Amino acid sequence: MTIHEALASPVFRLYVIIAVGVLAGAGTVLALLRFVLKKDVGKVVTIYKSWLIMAPLMLGCVFLGRVPFIIAVTLLAIAGFKEFGRATGLYEDWWMTGIGYLAIVCVAASALLRDPGDGSPGWFGFFMSSPVYAIAAILLIPILRNRVQGQLQALSLTIVGFIYVGWMFGHLAFLANADQGRAYAYILYLLLAVELNDVAAFTFGKAFGKHPFRSVISPKKTWEGALGALAVSMALPWLLRGTFPHFEAIHLLWTGAIVGIGGQLGDLSISVIKRDVGIKDMGAAIPGHGGILDRIDSLIYTAPLFFHMLNYFFYVKAPA
Repeated sequence: MTIHEALASPVFRLYVIIAVGVLAGAGTVLALLRFVLKKDVGKVVTIYKSWLIMAPLMLGCVFLGRVPFIIAVTLLAIAGFKEFGRATGLYEDWWMTGIGYLAIVCVAASALLRDPGDGSPGWFGFFMSSPVYAIAAILLIPILRNRVQGQLQALSLTIVGFIYVGWMFGHLAFLANADQGRAYAYILYLLLAVELNDVAAFTFGKAFGKHPFRSVISPKKTWEGALGALAVSMALPWLLRGTFPHFEAIHLLWTGAIVGIGGQLGDLSISVIKRDVGIKDMGAAIPGHGGILDRIDSLIYTAPLFFHMLNYFFYVKAPA
């Protein structure tokens, strides 16, 4: 992934056109609702304005190449881990948060470095084994501090925070090491599909929602919204199958199911944490969306599932 390859990639150009078209179409619809039909769409407009910033930023990181993209994902992971720490109280323990940040940086290093075995981009063995070393280091902290009181909770939160935000989300960064003809398709499809899945769940829920999906975890989510989102996500790989010329029907079905089901489970997973600690949002970094974790929760869940599906059927990493 380089600037030159992005400019030459028909897949990258296609997704830029799709992004521009979706934003323009959404803006037109909002304008009609607000100025012609006189509907109150203030909250949705705030969300839309945030997307006018986030979409170009995401495309820009992909456009700049492999290293900037991996760094951008890592910065999001660090910000997400910080939000997790503040929400759960872990942030007060700098020993634990410090080792969590260090572990996330090590995951980024595994994506950036070349494999010492074959010289290909991304040290896959280190990436896959990084949770072992991270957990071993985290467990070492209470021993170094000679402390036992309250350490089980601190250990558990640090491990969950690292695995959830650092390592699972880190799979998105490692996708940049895929064969260069496929990296754009994998990354850009996942970014687009996850967001459309979220939009579809919201839209179908608002239009047809009557039956609560998980009333305690997320009271506003409905079965109608969940099934509508699943239907959209199952259809999308077929609509964009031209960007996956090596995919057969089974791969398209798996891709749709991973996003359609995994995306919603990711959203519910962060809701479990928020409800348990008694907060509405993980932060306020993005107007209309909440915090970083509120925006990337579906990606955190789907990125590793998508990555390992690809790695099962195809060799993800680019040749040396």
